[in-house]
This record gives sequence, structure tokens and C-alpha cells, in this order.
Amino acid sequence: MRKISRKDYIEDEDSLFEHHNLIVDPGQKPERIDQYIAHKVAAISRNRVQIALKVGYILVNEKKVKPNYKVLPNEVITIRLPEPPAETEVLPEDIPLNIVYEDDTLLLLNKPPGLVVHPATDNWTGTMLNGLVHHFNKQNIPVQGLVHRIDKDTSGLVVIPKTEEAKFHLAQQFFDHSCERTYNALVWGEPKENEGTIRENLARSPKDRRVMTTFPYQGEKGKVAVTHYKVLERFRYVALVECKLETGRTHQIRAHFRSLGHPLFNDARYNGDKIIQGAVFSKYKSFVENCFKTIPRQALHAKSLGFEHPKTGEWMQFETELPDDFTQVLERWRKYVKYT
Repeated sequence: MRKISRKDYIEDEDSLFEHHNLIVDPGQKPERIDQYIAHKVAAISRNRVQIALKVGYILVNEKKVKPNYKVLPNEVITIRLPEPPAETEVLPEDIPLNIVYEDDTLLLLNKPPGLVVHPATDNWTGTMLNGLVHHFNKQNIPVQGLVHRIDKDTSGLVVIPKTEEAKFHLAQQFFDHSCERTYNALVWGEPKENEGTIRENLARSPKDRRVMTTFPYQGEKGKVAVTHYKVLERFRYVALVECKLETGRTHQIRAHFRSLGHPLFNDARYNGDKIIQGAVFSKYKSFVENCFKTIPRQALHAKSLGFEHPKTGEWMQFETELPDDFTQVLERWRKYVKYT
């Protein structure tokens, strides 16, 4: 049984961190910064401070310093740390995991649709993290938690750190958007342009907290969200698009494409689970309903993930094939537009 913080179950990459701001007392004598912070912030161990200093999470007057740096009076220390695992016990469960890659620093999974990422209300067991705890118990290593997440009904790649230092490095890459993520989505309608960028702020809807809604880009409401997309294939009434995330917000792709009038195919939460394009005659309606049965979820797959290995510095690039339900519904649409 391992302890996992509920804050490991974050929604946005910029919510991964705990923040502290310190102003050194005017009468402070020179003291090593790792010792000073460990004394001032009881919840942070000296070891975590030293790792954070190496990675650049701790700044003095907005500049990086080494662990042996000695603080001086009136200096401003800014601390930003990934949340440590702490609060909730997660039971190990022997859940099959599709491991794409694993070494002593990290693990990469291809998550199937329908698998919840982490325990939460109504899903305290049977999650990806329960399976990871079981897998890591066999190696006698602690679960560090998540540095990003994907929705239950979204399939695809998830990277898991196996050490605290790896978590620091990976979390930083997701925070500053230096990692590369691409998704494939089947959307209603055909976007006019073959390529484009969606720039709209996102925040939870006041009417339904389960749904994200859009606001003007860089406005006062919501968080900045940017999605780049390219149309890969057109099917008259739907289109297959590739999405590259510049930011990582909750339901970013789902909310952005709904705002364009192109919600994801069979996305019930964003009104994609009904006929939006095409005449509602019996044959077509039956075809679409059969497609919904083929892929009983939003048609979204985290297809590729690239990042710098936290230990070696090597660029790692991974790509997965679309899952069966996704490929089957694409083939149905190809045949439909070919023969009608």
C-alpha cells in the first residue's frame, strides 16, 4: 500500500506545484540556502530542496543558484515544487498495464479507453494508479504520482516518474511546455482550413462544473489555452484531426473543438453524442448510431509523446497506434463516404 497525494491528481500542468515566497530577514547571517529553506519551510526536506535547486525550481532574486549558495539579507527566494506523494493510500491491484517503455527512472504506459487514471469519488479501486502500485511494489519502489493525466475515456500515452528527481524534471517539462504531445481526434464536421490554431482561455462552466467553457484569449477569465491542429482525413460529415498541445488544460481539445462547432465524435459531455452533420434520415441515423456503439466514448487518443529523459538528457519520442474502437469507426466512415 502506497500513499499518494490527491494533488497528484491535477488537471492542469501549472497546478502541479506548491509555491512559497520568502524574503530573507534584514538581520540574517549568511547561511546555505538549502539549510535556510529547510528551517523556514518545515514541510520541505533538505533533500527536496537540493534537487529543486539543481533543476532550477528555486530562484534567488529571479536567478538560479547552487545548493551551497549563502543567503543574504533582504533577498527574495521563490520556491516552486512538485507536490510530494502524501495523503491517500492506494491499494495495489493486479491490473494489466500496457507498458511501452520502462527503465530505472520512468515508465511509459499506453492507457486503454475506460481505465480511470487515479482513485476518486466512485472510482477508489480499479484505476491505473492501483495497477502501478502493484507493479512498483514488486520492484520495492514508491509511486511518485502523476506529472500529467488523460481522461478516463481518452486512450493513449502517459509517462510516470519512478524517482523524485525524475518527477521534478518531467513536471518542469510539462509546466514549461517543452515536451511534445500529439492527439488524434475524430470531430463532427469538416474544419474549413487544413491547419489552424485555437487560442481561447478555458475555465469551468458555472452551470456545470464537469464541463470547461471558453473565454477570450488572454482575457481576465480562465487560463490561457492553445491547441494547434491539422486535418488528416475528411469524411464529409466528420474529420480526423491531429492536435498538438501548447498548453495542458482540463478537457482542452474537447472544449476547444466544441467552441469551433466541431465537438468530438460521441463526446457526450460536449454535445458530440448526437447527429450534428448530415441529414437525419433513417439510413444515415442508423449508421451513426452504429458508429456510436463501435466507439462508445469521445474519439480521442494521446498518440505521441516526446520529452527529455530526466537522467540521461536524451530526447525520447514515443508513438502508439490507434486502439481498435477508433480504427474500426474510421473504417466505417471511409466505407460510408465511398459508397454513398
